[in-house]
Amino acid sequence: MAAFLSDEEIAKKLQAKFDEEESVRIDSEEKDRTLAMAYAKIHSISDSDSDATIDPDDLVRDNSPDLFDEEGECSKKTSHHSGDAQKSRHTDMSSSRSPKLLHKRVSKTHDISDSESDEDTRKIIHSRKDIASRTSAPSPTMKKRKLEIDQPSSNKKRKSLCDSESIDSEKGYSIFSKYKSSTSNNLKTEKSQTLSLSSKLDSPKTSRPSPSVKKIPSVTHALSESDSDTEVKGVIHASETKPILSCSSPSFKKSNSLKLAKDILSQDEKPLCQYGKECFRRNASHQAEFRHSDADNSNGKMKSHFSKKRSAVNVKKTGQDIFRENQPLSFYMTKVTGIDDIYNAYGSINIRDILSASMGNLEASCQFNFMFEVDWIMSQYPAEFRKKPLTLVHGEQRGGLATLLANTAPYPNITCCQAKLDIMYGTHHTKMMLLLYDQGLRVVIHTANLIERDWYQKSQGVWVSPVFPKLPADQITSDDKAQGDSPSHFKQDLLQYIAAYRAHKLTVWEKHIKAHDMSTAKVHIIGSVPGRHIGDQKSCWGHMKLRKVLQRQGPDASRVKSWPVIGQFSSIGSLGPTAESWVCNEWLQSLSSTRGMSVTPKANMTLVFPSVDNVRVSLEGYPAGTSVPYTMKTAQKQKYIHQHFRQWKSEGRGRSRACPHIKTYVRPSPDSTELAWFLVTSANLSKAAWGAFEKNGSQLMIRSYEIGVLFLPSYFGCETLPATNDAEEAVARSDEVVFPLPYDLPLTPYVKGDRPWMMDVPCVRAPDTNGNMWCPPL
Repeated sequence: MAAFLSDEEIAKKLQAKFDEEESVRIDSEEKDRTLAMAYAKIHSISDSDSDATIDPDDLVRDNSPDLFDEEGECSKKTSHHSGDAQKSRHTDMSSSRSPKLLHKRVSKTHDISDSESDEDTRKIIHSRKDIASRTSAPSPTMKKRKLEIDQPSSNKKRKSLCDSESIDSEKGYSIFSKYKSSTSNNLKTEKSQTLSLSSKLDSPKTSRPSPSVKKIPSVTHALSESDSDTEVKGVIHASETKPILSCSSPSFKKSNSLKLAKDILSQDEKPLCQYGKECFRRNASHQAEFRHSDADNSNGKMKSHFSKKRSAVNVKKTGQDIFRENQPLSFYMTKVTGIDDIYNAYGSINIRDILSASMGNLEASCQFNFMFEVDWIMSQYPAEFRKKPLTLVHGEQRGGLATLLANTAPYPNITCCQAKLDIMYGTHHTKMMLLLYDQGLRVVIHTANLIERDWYQKSQGVWVSPVFPKLPADQITSDDKAQGDSPSHFKQDLLQYIAAYRAHKLTVWEKHIKAHDMSTAKVHIIGSVPGRHIGDQKSCWGHMKLRKVLQRQGPDASRVKSWPVIGQFSSIGSLGPTAESWVCNEWLQSLSSTRGMSVTPKANMTLVFPSVDNVRVSLEGYPAGTSVPYTMKTAQKQKYIHQHFRQWKSEGRGRSRACPHIKTYVRPSPDSTELAWFLVTSANLSKAAWGAFEKNGSQLMIRSYEIGVLFLPSYFGCETLPATNDAEEAVARSDEVVFPLPYDLPLTPYVKGDRPWMMDVPCVRAPDTNGNMWCPPL
C-alpha cells in the first residue's frame, strides 16, 4: 500500500507547483486583463455595464463564498486515493500563494473531512430533478438552493469515483464539479488549475495597481473539445450576481486570444470578409477577425453580429405583437435566457406571452403534456386567469399519478384527465394547449414539457394558431361532420385526435372545437395515438398519416428527386438490428413520399442529434443531457444509425448553446434555400412515436400519444417555402413567406473524436461551461 504524504510534504509539494508558475503568472497579468476587456467587447457590453467597476477582491469573494474562508483566504480542495482507499482534506491557500496547514473546517452548507493528497475533491450535486437549477445560472424564479456535498469519513475506504458517491436512487445521476489546481504545462491535460484573473489581481507579489474588472452579463465561456486545453477559469455562479469571466494565461491559448483582442481593439485594420453579404458565420472569433461593412448587408441577408440592428431589443412586445409579427407561418422558438437579446427579439415566444391577456380574455384552458410542475404552470398564467378552469391531460400512473394529484389539490379549478396507455412502454408525449377565450378558441402545439427548465435554456419549437371565431349557432352540429373546417382538414383531424382519448373529461373540449370556425388553419395535424391500427385507420396516424398527406399534397417527385430528408430530435428509441428493419425502410419511405406517387425512391437521410461537445458547451452544461436520453445500451444495438448524424448548430438563431429539445423533420433543397415541407412535432425518432408495421404491413402499432403540425408550401401560395436561419430576415421580408429554420443549413458533420451524446456514459475529459464533470452510475 502506498504511503500517505504528511501535511508538511503536501504543503511543500503544493508550494513548489505554485512557485513554478509564479513568474509566468506575473508576466502575463497585463495580457490577461486585456483579454478580459476584449472578451467583454465581443459580447457587446452596454455603456452602463462597461463603465461599471468592481473591486476584484470583493468581486471574487462575493461570487464564491464556498471557495473562500471567513477571512477571505482562497480555499484549495484536495483529495488522494490509492487503490480502494481514499481520503480528503480541505487545505486553504492564502492570497500570497503560501500554503497553510489548517484545521478541519465545517462550513454552513457542508463539511469536508481530512485528506492527505494533491488531487481534486469533486462536488456532488444530487437528484436529476435539481441538476439544471444547481449547475447553471439560476432563473429569476428559481429558489436559492444550497450546494450539497457528500464526503465520506476519512477513516473509511472508498470505491471508485463513479460509484462511491451518494446518488439519487430514483434518477441516479451525479455531477462532479472540479476545482482545478495549477500544474506544469506537460500535465495540463491530466490536472486542472485554480488560478484566476481575480486571484492574480489579489496577489501581493506584484506592485502593479489593480485595474477595474468589468462585469460580463450572462456569459460563460464555452469551448469545443478540440480546444480542451483552452479553458477559462473563474466563472463563478452566485444567487444574486452574474457570472464573471477571468482569464488565466497558462490555460488561455495566447496566440489565438491575443490575436482576438488585437482585432477587437483595432477594428479599422481588419480585412473585409471575402464572402461579403453572403457570409452566414456568427461566431465571435470570425466577427473579430474580419470586418463586415454595412454595405455588405444592405440587401437584407444575414447580418454581422456587430452590425445587427438592435432597436427591436428595447421595444416591449406583447404576446399579440409577437403573434402578428410572425404571420402567416406562426412558427416560433421559445425564448432562451443567456443568449444575446437580439435572438429573442424575432420569431421567439415564451409561455407567458402565449398565456398573456393580450392574446385574449381567457375563460378556460386545457394543457396536454408529458411533465408538469403545477405551481410553476399556475405562475405563468396572468393573475386574473389563475382561477379559470384548467384541465391537465397526462399519462401518469401509480406513484406519479399520486404526486400529480397531490400537487393539484391546492387548486380547485384544476381537473386532471388521465390518458389511457394500453400498450406497454407507451407514454403521453403530446404537448398541446387549447385556450378558450370569450371571442374564440386558440390551439398551440409545441415541444416543451410544462416544467420551468424546458422554457429556460433549451431550444424548443412552438406553433400558435389564430383565434378561431365561434360558429353561428345554426352551423354547430353534434355529429362527426366538421363545419367550418380548413382545406387541410385541421378541425376534423383535431376532433379525431381528441376522440381517440376516449375520455369523458374531454367531451366538453370536443364541443368547444365543434363550435368554432377553423377554416383559417394552414397546417396539417400529424398525430399518433396508441393502438394497433388497421384498414383506413392505419393511414390516420404516425408516419402513415404523413405519407398519406405527402402523397396527396406533397412536392412533385421530379422537383425533389435530389432533395434530402433531415430528421432532428432529442431522443432515439430502439430502431431494430439493421437500417432496413425500420428507419431506412418504412419510416424513410413515408418521409420520402411525393405527390401522386404510391412508391417513391427513398431520399438521402441525415439526422441532427447533439454530440457530447454540443451538450458540454451548452448553457446548462452536462445536465442538459438529461433531456437527451439516448443510452449506450441502445446505441450499441444500432451503430448503423450513427453514420447519418450531424451536430446541433444554430448560430443563425443564436441557439447553438441552447440544448435542443425541439423535434423537426424537413425536406430542404440541396442549396438549403427552399423547403418542400416542414414538420414540428413532439415525436422523437422511435417506433413508439411513429408506429411500426406488424403482420406484413397490415397493421400499424403505435405505443405513444404524439402531435405535430406539417407546413406545406401550397397553403402559403408558393411551390416551395423559401428558408432562412435568421428570424429577423424572415420578419423583414414581409412581402414574401420565408420560413425561419431552427438550426443552420448546411449541416455541420461530426468530426474525428466526436460521438453522439449518451446520458449514461461518463464525461470526464473536459469540464462543461459550469466547470462540472459528468459521472453517471456505472
